[in-house]
Amino acid sequence: MDFQTAVFFFLSAILVFAALRVITARNPVYAALHLMLAFFTTGGLWLMLQAEFLAIALIVVYVGAVMVLFLFVVMMLDINIDRIREGFWRYLPLGAVLGLVMVLEMGLVLGSKYFQVPISEVVVPAGVSNTKEIGALLVTDYVFPFELAAVILLVGMIAAVVLTFRGRKASKISNPNTQVFVKAKDRVRVLQMPVEKD
Repeated sequence: MDFQTAVFFFLSAILVFAALRVITARNPVYAALHLMLAFFTTGGLWLMLQAEFLAIALIVVYVGAVMVLFLFVVMMLDINIDRIREGFWRYLPLGAVLGLVMVLEMGLVLGSKYFQVPISEVVVPAGVSNTKEIGALLVTDYVFPFELAAVILLVGMIAAVVLTFRGRKASKISNPNTQVFVKAKDRVRVLQMPVEKD
């Protein structure tokens, strides 16, 4: 077994484990950490396939946005933030282990060229850009799935807003229509008080 195959099986095993932990973890903090590990490992696999744009986009967009996702889950489930802050040291070992695994993965993927190991058998001609080829495929052959994914994301965003909407808060507002047609006799009352003499 060569080095490239060993790295592929190592990353794949971590990806399968992380994906299973995302759907089986009862704690949303653990699920979010494992989701981040799964995205990072998928980026490593794409980097091995010389799809640098997809790898960087996955890591920057999804791993960066997973914190927003976690905040949304916290707001959605009304989780007690103070209890999570108190349990910071309880989550630190898992976070540290996952961080070390990510560093190890990137070291194996990016360090393979220093070990004189070919990353892929595919030879990319000079002047060919992965980003340009992906863009051309998205707007030609895969335009319908691309638009369908955009609509699904839009529906998900609207559903998130509807689910978290708590209703309008009652606020004191003035109605200009009733203010214009008000009469002085309805608002002002003149009192006749007897004058007191010393």
